[in-house]
Amino acid sequence: MNNKEIAAVLDEIAVLLELAGENPFKARSYSNVARQIEQLEEPIEVLVAEKRLRTIKGVGEALEEKITELVNTGRLSYLEALRSKFPETLLELFAIPGLGAKRIKTLYEELGISSLGELEYACNENRLLTLNRFGPKIQKNVLEGIAFLKRGRGLHLFSTAYEAASCLLEHLKKEKGLIRIEIAGSLRRRKEVVKDIDIVASARDSTSLMERFVSFEAVEKVVARGDTKSSIMLKSGINADLRVVSDLEFPYALHHFTGSKEHNIAMRQRAKDRGLKMNEYGLFRGDENILCKDEAEIFAQLDLPFIPPELREDMGELEVSDLPRLVERSDLLGVFHCHTSYSDGIASVEEMAQAAVKRGFRYIVIADHSKSAGYAGGLSESAVAEQAKEIAAVNKKLKSFRVFHGIESDIRADGSLDYSEDVLSVFEIVIASIHTKLNMTMEEATSRVIKAIENPYTAVLGHPTGRLLLSREGYPLDMERVFDACVEHDVAVEINANPHRLDMDWRHIRRGKEKGVRFCISPDAHNAEALNDIDYGVGIARKGWLEARDILNCWTVEELERWLCAKRARR
Repeated sequence: MNNKEIAAVLDEIAVLLELAGENPFKARSYSNVARQIEQLEEPIEVLVAEKRLRTIKGVGEALEEKITELVNTGRLSYLEALRSKFPETLLELFAIPGLGAKRIKTLYEELGISSLGELEYACNENRLLTLNRFGPKIQKNVLEGIAFLKRGRGLHLFSTAYEAASCLLEHLKKEKGLIRIEIAGSLRRRKEVVKDIDIVASARDSTSLMERFVSFEAVEKVVARGDTKSSIMLKSGINADLRVVSDLEFPYALHHFTGSKEHNIAMRQRAKDRGLKMNEYGLFRGDENILCKDEAEIFAQLDLPFIPPELREDMGELEVSDLPRLVERSDLLGVFHCHTSYSDGIASVEEMAQAAVKRGFRYIVIADHSKSAGYAGGLSESAVAEQAKEIAAVNKKLKSFRVFHGIESDIRADGSLDYSEDVLSVFEIVIASIHTKLNMTMEEATSRVIKAIENPYTAVLGHPTGRLLLSREGYPLDMERVFDACVEHDVAVEINANPHRLDMDWRHIRRGKEKGVRFCISPDAHNAEALNDIDYGVGIARKGWLEARDILNCWTVEELERWLCAKRARR
């Protein structure tokens, strides 16, 4: 190891010692020696070989042994022992300006934050505001620092990419020579994370459209420019491609560049089985291009119904003769799982209700955090009673709108909920969620979740796997057993629409539907604006083949009340 590498190791030890709460002078001694080694004019290996390490200011017997071990073996058992005390991802937080060891230690110990994704999620829920030595300015700076770091990464949340793509699309739509234009790729298929933005267009003048594309105000740099394809990198770090084709080619290009790759392979094979050839330029019988005005006609030529983009993953969509009518945003009558200022939200009960009214909903389920969630201002028993009175008053005021009094009750390590039955009986809807002790085996996680499902007061299983996209995988679950338990106890599974979660994973939803599981789509909103996140949940529900009849939100107030009444009767 060279001088720079040895210094980096010593700096890391200093950081880890601070995180571990060791004497600050001890941590500083490692940093000081690191600076000395960086400034050495001769290689550290020479000092080790000649036993001259003690000539470096601050190096005593202990440090001499550690540096010698590093130089001779390339590793250090002391460092490995320190690293084992903390998650690997915790050190990522040091890349954020303004976050030193003390603040990171506070985040880790008080909020359980150990990665950039978890930190971003906590900032979006205003949880940093509850901590000493933090405040609105620090939280704002942290979010800006995270955004800067994410620019260099290869994957992006759907919400981030979709917002950027929508702005770009509106910019391109102002071009006079434009004929047709659509977002394509994994964004059109509503994948939860995406690599880049794909846009397909037809235009009378491709040169003019390309000029508008590369001159978009959010462009960081032009990667490539041509007559039919150009690529840019946006200031957010997301790459975007624009492909311009003739209007005759547009339906085929849109289908091809929407993907997925697996779906396209299956479609080409289906065309081949019928004596046809299919690619991004057309559908051919010999040399004849079969003209199709849109994608629906392409599917019809292959004896298929129109397959919505969300289903194009080669997961059986070509084998089903009667595709479901997928749920749409307009089908949703109510919104589940919303937080208020009673816990870690920033709006009152009435403000959240009024925001839901403005968005066309007929009811809202308020579900603040329960008492175990001290980090999120969880409700004490007295606060529960106070909130119940306020909800009753709001319901009286908003006569044509219904506010349901719910709770997001923490699932303890043993699977129990964190209120007594007397308190749980106060709530109309109990959403049971895991927030702590996430490092579990599949058996531990499954047993814990199923016990919560078996609780007669549980109505909904919240964010089932606890994942945070691009940050935390989530705990492993035996979904077959979980779904069976939900059906047996008539418990719905939440599709958490927060763009950092989008949990449950769409790959499991269809199996749940087949088993008869009910679902609900929840924005997990902590402010009025976040109610709009429910749209992301609709996309995931559609990818899971869900129809309106599969989703609680599509029920009327009366239907939901009857279901809840029946559940109460079975206790």
